[in-house]
Amino acid sequence: MKLKHIKIAKLRRAFLLATLTTACHSWAAPVIELAIENNRFIPDLLLIPADTKIKLLIHNRDSAAEEFESFELNREKVILGNTKTVIFIGPLAPGDYGFFGEFNPTSAQGIVRAVATGEGSP
Repeated sequence: MKLKHIKIAKLRRAFLLATLTTACHSWAAPVIELAIENNRFIPDLLLIPADTKIKLLIHNRDSAAEEFESFELNREKVILGNTKTVIFIGPLAPGDYGFFGEFNPTSAQGIVRAVATGEGSP
């Protein structure tokens, strides 16, 4: 009788783990990629869906470090040369949110544009 109870407990645990794993994968934030090349952000306009948390994958292809800075997004992060990093942003209301490179503010500039469903193609 005790062995049957242990098997049922293991099955319940396995079912719960499978359910949580599926739920986590369905809740994963969309990934938007951004590059730093020649002291510029490419692309310099990121269209994202409004009201959605986004995983921003930034690849610094320059040899020098750059800092992703945004007052509107309340984010700042140094990205060393030839490395990648992730920054989560959102969910954002529809609108434009500027960002720039702290080390090259005149050339490294961009906009995150949060677009409501049906207004564009993020």
